[in-house]
Amino acid sequence: MKCRYCQTPLHDVFLDLGSAPPSNAFLNAAELNSPELHFPLRLYTCTDCHLVQVEEVQKHDALFSSDYVYFSSYSRTWLAHAKNYVDRAVERLGLDSQSLVMEIASNDGYLLQYVKAHGIPCVGIEPTASTAAAARERGIETLDRFFGKRFAQNYTAARGQADLVIANNVLAHVPDLNDFVAGLNVVLAVRGVITVEFPHLLQLVAQRQFDTVYHEHFSYFSFHTVQRIFASHGLRIWDVEELPTHGGSLRLWACHDEALHRETPAVAALLAKERSAGMLEMDYYHGFQPLADDIKNTFLAFLLDCKRNDKQVVGYGAAAKGNTLLNYAGIRPDLLGYVVDASPHKQGRYLPGSRIPVVEEACIRESHPNFVVILPWNLREEITQQLAYIREWGGKFVTAIPRLVMS
Repeated sequence: MKCRYCQTPLHDVFLDLGSAPPSNAFLNAAELNSPELHFPLRLYTCTDCHLVQVEEVQKHDALFSSDYVYFSSYSRTWLAHAKNYVDRAVERLGLDSQSLVMEIASNDGYLLQYVKAHGIPCVGIEPTASTAAAARERGIETLDRFFGKRFAQNYTAARGQADLVIANNVLAHVPDLNDFVAGLNVVLAVRGVITVEFPHLLQLVAQRQFDTVYHEHFSYFSFHTVQRIFASHGLRIWDVEELPTHGGSLRLWACHDEALHRETPAVAALLAKERSAGMLEMDYYHGFQPLADDIKNTFLAFLLDCKRNDKQVVGYGAAAKGNTLLNYAGIRPDLLGYVVDASPHKQGRYLPGSRIPVVEEACIRESHPNFVVILPWNLREEITQQLAYIREWGGKFVTAIPRLVMS
């Protein structure tokens, strides 16, 4: 196996989570009598560019199929984040009705709906048919395509370049990084801007967020690695923000090399922060495995103790990160009875691997569980407010990462 960016042979294991089915491959009732495909879930660190990455053991077109069940619009927190970003970007970049905004991996139109509300032309690029159809129902033009250099060439030849290209939480999902970033260069107007958001590897390590590892995430990025990748394709990062989303993310603002956007002090400051943390040395990438194992063992011990004491434990949020945790810990319905999710696209299905049923919120009010495990811990505040009524019967909330917490 070679690095998907620089082609350096990979030998250094960053994390090994055994094998698991893809985290968004939810099952229907008929599929419970059939076997599931499991794939290795092992991360390597490139000794040259420090890109942390998983081998592409399942092709991306299979992972992002027509039956894809992740719809972005079911989180109020995420919608508020998207609206705030759009309002700020429109003002900062002076976008208007003569501009064109393109979002790559636009999902169900959760973000572009706010661009459209500003009266700015926009187009979404979304390979999953289910979410693309939902976006079109909002009146947002959406093309069912995977983005890359060839797509960008064909698009610009027919329709021109974009003034703002948005790529939120997609860079990690790209198996061919060089083709993707080359496409960004092609589709971006001369004075245009690209913004990219992705979870920051620095926070993944610091907060022990091993559950954000799953097959859809091919790569895990430091800032210095992304800067190197972009620079090799003629793109310059001129600003960067540290965000609280997904447990700690970065938002990059990039342009063509020759564009006039002035670099902000935040770029040098973040590079210095990563250097101080040791991210430019291989020692930084060793020793993460025991941290993940400790979380797994502590969580499993908690569930077993609840089982012995006849305490009912259920989950909230059928998130991919939760599936990583449940499968690595070997959790099944005897320890976690069901998982609630707000999305009707997941309700009535079963989690991959663990085969825990996904149900609607009414089940919590009916069964009065002793504990509700919040699997998408990044939405803890939103979920605890929504389910505050469990305290009426003495129910408590639980999160497992970065350490087991009951409240």
